Amino acid sequence: MDLKKAKGAPSTITRNMSELITKVDNIYEAVVICSKRANQISIELKIELTEKLAEFASYSDNLEEVFENREQIEVSKFYERLPKPVLISLEEFLSDELYYKLEKPEEQENNA
Repeated sequence: MDLKKAKGAPSTITRNMSELITKVDNIYEAVVICSKRANQISIELKIELTEKLAEFASYSDNLEEVFENREQIEVSKFYERLPKPVLISLEEFLSDELYYKLEKPEEQENNA
């Protein structure tokens, strides 16, 4: 998935809890699913941003040679404008674009 084209609200909005519960039985499961996906998205964005900013890295030790690079500023602003990873994961969860597998608790034996 291309995270740059990801849908998501530009800011935090109030969510209807009943929408989240319709996807899974427990609200806590929904929160865990979305938080794990948000962590994945966050890691992907951080790696991508670090790679792009590494191109602009200056390895000189002279503090007087600090200058602004317009391209570096544009890249940083672009990533700042992206929706937050939590909002992207919630949108994926609500639109059924997110695959998840819930582990079933092992059945307890009746022989105590």
